[in-house]
Amino acid sequence: MTLDRIILAFAGFMVLLSVVLTVWVSPLFVWLTVFVGANLLQSAFTGFCPAAMIFRKLGIKPGCAF
Repeated sequence: MTLDRIILAFAGFMVLLSVVLTVWVSPLFVWLTVFVGANLLQSAFTGFCPAAMIFRKLGIKPGCAF
């Protein structure tokens, strides 16, 4: 699995988790959804993604899976 795919999976997981937490724990967790969405939007324009930096430090290598 490439770094890009891992980032997409992680972002999707975080959005789903924040929706579940918003419904069952507190409506304030909607801000987690806003944060994830804003981070995805800014990374599309700037190329800066904190999650990618963390995954690289954990040993995930960027590149093609083929």
